[in-house]
Amino acid sequence: MDVLKAVKERRSIRNFQKKEIPEDAVDKLIEAIIWAPSAGNLQSRKFYFVKDAEIKQQLVSAAFGQNFISEAPIAIVACTDNKISKRYGDRGAHLYAIQDVSVSIMNMMLVAHELGLGTVWVGAFDEWQVFEILNLQQNLRPVAIIPVGYPAKTPSPPRRMSKNEAVEIR
Repeated sequence: MDVLKAVKERRSIRNFQKKEIPEDAVDKLIEAIIWAPSAGNLQSRKFYFVKDAEIKQQLVSAAFGQNFISEAPIAIVACTDNKISKRYGDRGAHLYAIQDVSVSIMNMMLVAHELGLGTVWVGAFDEWQVFEILNLQQNLRPVAIIPVGYPAKTPSPPRRMSKNEAVEIR
């Protein structure tokens, strides 16, 4: 697949078909996550693939009623791991770990698109509630929820800022 084409065609999907995701596709999503670059190759991230309907419904509550989370076959909860602070201090824990998770998510979203799956990046949720729902270890911090499934409908592309607005060359 042409990567730039995938970047331009990928959309945030909030309507999902009631169709399970095959295990080989799930394995590819996991591969995309673990092959993402990371600061110092410390890979300070952890991902939870939530398929359980009851847990997904709890995530909906933590995410202020965003019901599409429970409608997707899988809701991925992406967490930073503060073990990175042992090498990079506060900057590692508060920036590099988030960057590590972010690049993993983007890798996964592009592979999902290639597989015909839809995703959306959810950042609006009560972090402490998600921490408790998943009974996370103290070193983990949930920073995103990504519902994944086959799109029921695909929105039109949103307006993008111009190259001149987005980039300044010096």
